[in-house]
Amino acid sequence: MYDFAKWLLVPAMALLLPALAEASELTNETRYRVALAGLPIARADFKTEVKDKHYAITADINTAGLATLVARVSAQAKVSGSVGPERLEASRYTLYYKRNSKAHTYDVVYRDGNVTSTTTTPEPRRPDNWIPVTESDLRSVLDPISGLIFPGNANVCAQTLPIYDGETRMDLKLFPKGSRSFSTEGYRGDTVVCGVRFTPRSGYKKNRDDFAYLAKSDDMEIWFAKSDRLNVYAPVYITIPTKYGTVTVTAVKYGS
Repeated sequence: MYDFAKWLLVPAMALLLPALAEASELTNETRYRVALAGLPIARADFKTEVKDKHYAITADINTAGLATLVARVSAQAKVSGSVGPERLEASRYTLYYKRNSKAHTYDVVYRDGNVTSTTTTPEPRRPDNWIPVTESDLRSVLDPISGLIFPGNANVCAQTLPIYDGETRMDLKLFPKGSRSFSTEGYRGDTVVCGVRFTPRSGYKKNRDDFAYLAKSDDMEIWFAKSDRLNVYAPVYITIPTKYGTVTVTAVKYGS
């Protein structure tokens, strides 16, 4: 199964962003819950700070429940950049990711939507069947934070999102699947439900089983809730099918 902590960073950090759109100075803390086949496997804590149209988001993610018996996974991330008129514009993204005793740090620098540098420490040893990330793969890409935030007038489920997470370049193609009701602290109402087709482009081992399984599935979904006050859409619920069961990512608090 694709390591949940790296997947979690995309929607979980994005959940914080509606509060940033009009803020001049803000500090916000949010909690997130992850489950596999209904059993809790992870928890996450996020802190967002905004001042003078600049933002910094820090995240702390850890395995929980029975997942700790299989592998102890933790991730600490920090993203910084500027608050644009419609979306956040990341300038730097770092992720420290540890699985049991093995740890890696990913460091990505962005400028105008293009990656200007990307490093992994320690330098990984790639297998012969590794599909390398090319220079063209790193042009006009979205970081794993602002890629899932849309202005309030957007056709949310008519998007193809070119995501780069410091290692893997992937496309997330959204398509409409109707609406669902959702309730959590800070939000009660309808959501826009998008199906997601996952296509890995580069930065992964060829014939990777979990990627192949997800790429063949139409069961991945993201539910977007609209913040009327700030006029943006952000994710509140995600389902990710795996061979071991469905991973669900649920916002336990929405907004500031």
